[in-house]
Amino acid sequence: MVIVSFWILVITWGVGSILWAEIVRDLYHVLSHRLPLLYRQHVWHHRVFRRDLTYANAAIYRQAQWRNDLPECLVMLLFTLTLWWVCSQWTPAYQWAALTGTIYTLGFLVGCVARGSGSEWAHEVTDITHKPGAFISPPSSWFVNRPYHWRHHFDDDHAYYCGTFTLVDKLMGTALALKGKTVAVTGASGTLGQALLLHLHQAGAKVIAFSSKSQPLTLMVNGEPLAVKTITWQVGHEAELAEQLKKVDILVLNHGINVRAERTPAAILTSYEVNTFSSWRLMELFFTTVRTNEDIALKEVWVNTSEAEVSPAFSPLYELSKRGLGDLVTLRRLDAPCVVRKLILGPFKSDLNPIGIMSADWVARLILALAKRDVRNIIVAINPLTYLLFPVKEFGKSIYFRFFSRPNTLPSQAADVKNVFSEEDFTIQNLKSPHS
Repeated sequence: MVIVSFWILVITWGVGSILWAEIVRDLYHVLSHRLPLLYRQHVWHHRVFRRDLTYANAAIYRQAQWRNDLPECLVMLLFTLTLWWVCSQWTPAYQWAALTGTIYTLGFLVGCVARGSGSEWAHEVTDITHKPGAFISPPSSWFVNRPYHWRHHFDDDHAYYCGTFTLVDKLMGTALALKGKTVAVTGASGTLGQALLLHLHQAGAKVIAFSSKSQPLTLMVNGEPLAVKTITWQVGHEAELAEQLKKVDILVLNHGINVRAERTPAAILTSYEVNTFSSWRLMELFFTTVRTNEDIALKEVWVNTSEAEVSPAFSPLYELSKRGLGDLVTLRRLDAPCVVRKLILGPFKSDLNPIGIMSADWVARLILALAKRDVRNIIVAINPLTYLLFPVKEFGKSIYFRFFSRPNTLPSQAADVKNVFSEEDFTIQNLKSPHS
């Protein structure tokens, strides 16, 4: 037992010292964008790279190492040595483990000096987040990959600060920048749709309303009416939105319908068409617009699958159709060319659910706050069991799908959605207007 405790403390000090080094680096990066004295040196780092991550000038690249990376490494070294000293005073038996962060930092320091000295080998091996070439996956959630860091340079340099782990960005709410993004919301005329549009607008996004209603949508912002660009569409005609989706950075699939106690064949068809297959078709259509490195880094799909994935909604067809959508999203995001988020929402007051408990405005605020922290499964519910049951369900389904299905090897840009499904086959006559 004593030996086990010893090694637990060794690992804690070792891993903790590495995490401490990264936190220091990320906070130094934040300060470099806030303090003019530091920014004058840090800006050299931003002058180096073109949008394809090739560097514009070898001399500027070398200068950036001396002016930005070297001071950053020295600050990391100072604070990791401070942690080692604290450990040597409190628990001297583990001080050698606390030196792990210092050794880790020395690796960055050696790489920095080599790059500053003009070593092309050091550039290739040690500057991984700045390597040019095609992105092979979307921005990562917990570790910084090239698409994640690309966004710091070319999306918003007041976000995406982290260098290796994304913890600091998650805590600060800088893991996703919405300013300047074009965001389209389906079910826009519904209670939650309007709340999302309002808060997205206030976050600096350019919002587009996808609505089944013909009249343009107007929001009240600080007591003043704001006309929102409104595009009318109907379930079964998703392919007509193809050109519009090319211009969209984030697509929020929020439309839905609740037939409540009905269980007729027409109710079954309507529920699955609106709640499951319409969102699936729009998601697949959006995937075909992800073609370039920039698309991979910036485009996202947010899908409102509902708490009904794991909890009763007292509406069987709503539960079945939403669970179907949730499982399809879990399956498809194994190969998705961009970030796909789930919105797992509990009962909020709306036309769809007049006895809902939460307010749509509060739900929308939390959705955006969690999205900015790069939460991929955004749970907003009053039922504590949802926070326990959903991660277990999602993990189990993801593992099952990964092992018992083959990866999609077709590039998304080559897929022709009109060949996958025909509008005529999926058009439903006399549907109620879908909303959320």
